Amino acid sequence: MDDRPAAPESLTVNAVLDRLVASIQGERVSVSEIVAGLGERSFAPLLLLPALILVSPVSSIPGMPTMGALIMALVSAQMLVGRSSLWLPRRLARRSIAADRMCRAVKWLRRPAGWIDRHVRPRLVHLARRPLSHVALLTCLGVTLVMPLMEFVPMLATVAATAITLFAIGLMTLDGAYIIAGYAFVGVGVALAGVFF
Repeated sequence: MDDRPAAPESLTVNAVLDRLVASIQGERVSVSEIVAGLGERSFAPLLLLPALILVSPVSSIPGMPTMGALIMALVSAQMLVGRSSLWLPRRLARRSIAADRMCRAVKWLRRPAGWIDRHVRPRLVHLARRPLSHVALLTCLGVTLVMPLMEFVPMLATVAATAITLFAIGLMTLDGAYIIAGYAFVGVGVALAGVFF
């Protein structure tokens, strides 16, 4: 059995959203169904999707930022150690969300996703490859560990999710400009946290 991590996929943000929609079969969609739809070896899209969802109005659902942060922490950590496929605790994998809420979130995200897809391209590629990609992943992991505290300040959670979205896009498309933007949003989040806390 090949234990090496899968090669990075060339996906657009809208393609990731398409895979999410395809994973919706009933009235609710579980985390395990979403992972299966994206592919458990597709780490960057699996990091991107929960971050995107937390940028959408779905983030207002109580507990959603914490669940999203836990998923992103697990994805980031497993990318760092070089796992070949994603492992999730069974209890987390069974968590689900109403399909209609998810579809509304996807519809809300289509326009910004289209803008991103038109402007993304490989540049500053060294930032998206080892060893510098590990710095980005460690930053994502650090952000996810404090995200549950941000649930009480929705604006902070949105800034944090935006930062991880930018990191994930940069890693997925080898666009270092998005990784730099991710660091900038982390800085904004730290400044805002200083105001609220």
